[in-house]
Amino acid sequence: MIVAAAQFPSAPLDVEANAARMAALLTEAAGRGAELVVFAELALTNYELDAIAAAPEQYTLAPDDPRLDPVRDACRAAGVAAVVNCPGRGPANTADGMTIASFVYGPDGALLTRYDKHHLYGRETGLFTAGPDAGGRFTFGGLKFALATCYDNAFPELAEQAAADGCQVYLASSFHDSVERTEQYAATARDNGLDVLLANGVGPGSESVACGYSGIWAADGTCLARLDGGAGAAVAEVRRAAGQAEPEGIREPVSNR
Repeated sequence: MIVAAAQFPSAPLDVEANAARMAALLTEAAGRGAELVVFAELALTNYELDAIAAAPEQYTLAPDDPRLDPVRDACRAAGVAAVVNCPGRGPANTADGMTIASFVYGPDGALLTRYDKHHLYGRETGLFTAGPDAGGRFTFGGLKFALATCYDNAFPELAEQAAADGCQVYLASSFHDSVERTEQYAATARDNGLDVLLANGVGPGSESVACGYSGIWAADGTCLARLDGGAGAAVAEVRRAAGQAEPEGIREPVSNR
C-alpha cells in the first residue's frame, strides 16, 4: 500500500482554510499513488491551546461536522483515505469534553474509526480529556493500522501492543519541535517490526514551533521517505496485504515534496 505523511503550516484557528488545504494535499498525494494520507496533530486548528479551550463550541468538531466536508469530498473524489487530527467533541460540548481526536475517513468519505489521544502532555492535561487506553485500530486495504498522537509515542508499550494486536502499520500525528524527536520513529519501527508513518506539524503554535520532517520508515528502521521543514507530502509504499499484487508503476521511495 502507498501511504503519505502530509504537513503544512496550519492557519491558526481557521478550520475552513485548513480543511481546504488538507483537501488539496489529499488530491495531490492521491495523484502520486497514495491510498492513505495522514495529517499532523491539531492540523485543523493549529496547536492553539488557550484559544481552543476558550471557545470549545467553536473549535471542537464531531466526525460529521460540515466544516470537514471538503476533506470527505476529496476522499471520495480521489478514492483515498485520510487521518485528520483536531479538537474532538467529547461527551459534552464543553472544555471538559474536549479531546485531541483523530478521525479516519475511508475512500467513500465515511468514518472508519476515531482515536482520542490517551497520553496528554503538559498544559493539555488541564484543557483536554484523555481518551481510553484502548482503541486506535482499523483495517483498510487488507492491512491493520494503529493510531497514536504525539506524546503517546513516548510510551513504548503503545507500539508493542500494536504489534501484539497484529497491526502492521503504525500512524503517528504529532507536533514535535525538534528534528531529533522525529528520528525516534525509526527505532519504533525497528524495535516492533512495524512500518511507521509520522505526520508532523510545521510552524509556530501556542507552546512551541513544530519542525516538520514528517517521514515513513520500513519495519527494519529504513527511511523510505522524508520531508524537510516545508509543506508537502512524503509518499512511499509500505507492506502489501497478503496476496496483493505489486501495483504497476510503483513509485520508488521519495523524500522530496
